[in-house]
Amino acid sequence: MKKSLLVLALTSGFALADEGMWMPQQLPEIASELKAAGLELDPANLTKLTEFPMAAIVSLGGCSASFVSPQGLVATNHHCVYNSIAHNSTAENDLLKNGFLAKTLAEEVPAAPGSRIFVTKAVDKVTERVIDAKTAKLTGKKRLDAIEANQKAIVADCEQDAGHRCTVAAFYGSLEYYLIKQLEIKDVRLVHAPAEGVGKFGGDTDNWMWPRHTGDYSFLRAYVSPDGKSADFHKDNVPYTPDFHLKLAKDGLKEGDFVMALGYPGRTNRHRLPSEVADTFDWSYPTTVQYLGELLEIIGRETANDRDAALKYASRVAGLNNVLKNRQGMLDSYAESDFLQRKQAEHQALKDWVNSDRANKQAYAKDLAAIEKLLEQQQSEGRSNFLLANAAPRLLGTARSLYRLANESTKPDAERKAGFQQRDLPRFQAFMAGMDRTFDVRVEKAMDLHNLKKYVAQPKKQRNADFDKAMGIQDNMTEAALVALIDSWYANTKLTDQAERLALLSASPQDFAGKQDAFIKAAVTLYKADLKREAEQEELAGKIQQAYASYMRAKIAFMQSQGKAVYPDANSTLRVTYGNVTGRAHGNEDGNAWTAFTTLRGITAKATGEGEFNAPQNQLEAIKAKNYGPYAVPALNSVPVNYLATLDITGGNSGSAILNSKGEFVGLAFDGTLDSIISDWDFNLTNTRSIQVDLRFMLWQMQQVDKADNLLQEMGVQ
Repeated sequence: MKKSLLVLALTSGFALADEGMWMPQQLPEIASELKAAGLELDPANLTKLTEFPMAAIVSLGGCSASFVSPQGLVATNHHCVYNSIAHNSTAENDLLKNGFLAKTLAEEVPAAPGSRIFVTKAVDKVTERVIDAKTAKLTGKKRLDAIEANQKAIVADCEQDAGHRCTVAAFYGSLEYYLIKQLEIKDVRLVHAPAEGVGKFGGDTDNWMWPRHTGDYSFLRAYVSPDGKSADFHKDNVPYTPDFHLKLAKDGLKEGDFVMALGYPGRTNRHRLPSEVADTFDWSYPTTVQYLGELLEIIGRETANDRDAALKYASRVAGLNNVLKNRQGMLDSYAESDFLQRKQAEHQALKDWVNSDRANKQAYAKDLAAIEKLLEQQQSEGRSNFLLANAAPRLLGTARSLYRLANESTKPDAERKAGFQQRDLPRFQAFMAGMDRTFDVRVEKAMDLHNLKKYVAQPKKQRNADFDKAMGIQDNMTEAALVALIDSWYANTKLTDQAERLALLSASPQDFAGKQDAFIKAAVTLYKADLKREAEQEELAGKIQQAYASYMRAKIAFMQSQGKAVYPDANSTLRVTYGNVTGRAHGNEDGNAWTAFTTLRGITAKATGEGEFNAPQNQLEAIKAKNYGPYAVPALNSVPVNYLATLDITGGNSGSAILNSKGEFVGLAFDGTLDSIISDWDFNLTNTRSIQVDLRFMLWQMQQVDKADNLLQEMGVQ
């Protein structure tokens, strides 16, 4: 057993075939693997971010997308624009239910407030500017403050180029830093979304499952000023002309074909330590699953007979359900695996390598020991603060942010806390403006009551005295007393009014001090305690940054000693992952083979006419009549809907363009399978499968059902 674990340990952290979310500049390092998998393009060309095809790939700030026409048309997932559809929906004009199609530019509607399209223009390594000689000598909060100051200076210099958003992103556990420069397109409009019975067909029942029959696609458009500059929404703005856009594939995919996903994966944890694995799967994920289930029950109950309230929380419910099923799926996979034991063996092999060499021991041993103790402290504090963090009402969080902004605004911009600088004001404005369509007092009160009941049930010594005093919480409060307390908060606040929230964006700290608003008074009272707690957290975080970077330096050296290229964990920056279209020998049931493609037949088989499987009648009629157009595949005797591939993706990859071996657009990534989502932590090629919506289904639905002829013509479909 020990021998087999060691062998597994020496491979579990290394790149295997199809594994890896690679930075574009790393692709020449794996050129032979890419060619062997079927790539016909020169991997070196994929490193050029301002050329085809990388220049066509964009971020939505949480999802991925791509330009698919010369007029700034952007393809992404339906669930990535779900909030924008809900934002434009009312009980009388329910775009979520019925879908939306703008036949002309004039009919396109603004996306949800704060929507952005980010076009990456440059990526430059800036590690030595972030961790300069002076910063390298610091530790704790002083180190973290110096790193932040250096990052802000780099960003400020980059953003001298108006209309661009710059970020300094950390890689390899903050061992390396890169400056990401992106064009920030602020005028984003909704162009087309199929009906919810297409874009979310199967709902939460089919989420993370196979076989799948979901038309998870929609279209946005990027707009700029008449002179081509980034600009806020204005009627005179014009569609953005991208330097490059993706061309639709003429030939459809078949099993075994090479595919690659280009997008912005959010977060993976392949390089985490064993203690982090244990804490996550023994406490964090189980606690999250229970809590999210409770919130969903409350929202469902409170919005059951109120369609307007349901629309306000539709996007949040979809997100919560997605996370809940994701975390539970990971827990189920973890329970049936030896992942922790393999991780422990892998870490032991690393320590043995460090201790086997005097130079390695001197360079790494001290920090390897330190990181374990620091992480233990961080995990302990996270557990003790869980109920406190959730006990804070949403409007208290809003008030805290507004008051922090007021205080930071009294400082020179360069000295303000990151997130509260002048560059961040549009984000605040969009959030404050958009709250009306995502907030309902009755629903919030119900969630507040649930959270407070759990919080006050703790022994007094485990509660936070500052929070209790600011919010009027006393010992042994009955449910009736808590209800009365919560009612008093909302009866004495104006933060539910958009005009009040927007006005506070320019208020001074003195303005806040004079307010009698319940949530603002609490935010002002808690301010000093919040700053103190933040400083304590940053002291720990600064120590962790230093030790973690050293740990990753050791791990990379160890892996490279084995002749392996090392990709960094995902961090919402542009990545490339590759694989092949293929099913699986069996799914969740023994002998239940998973074919690579699903077809229209599966839609009619599942359609119930209601709930999650409420396929539109005109779609069902087109399927029944076999109006397949040019999109039928003889071998399938139907039109393909979704397909499986061995692509290494995660959250944030939603909406990623899938390209074939020639770099042509063949679909959109939108999901994974339930038993493989643990690949965020532990990649397993046997199980790992991504789920994509097939381009042929997208075109069929648009042509035969939704009659989106204008968009088909724009994308070059004859």
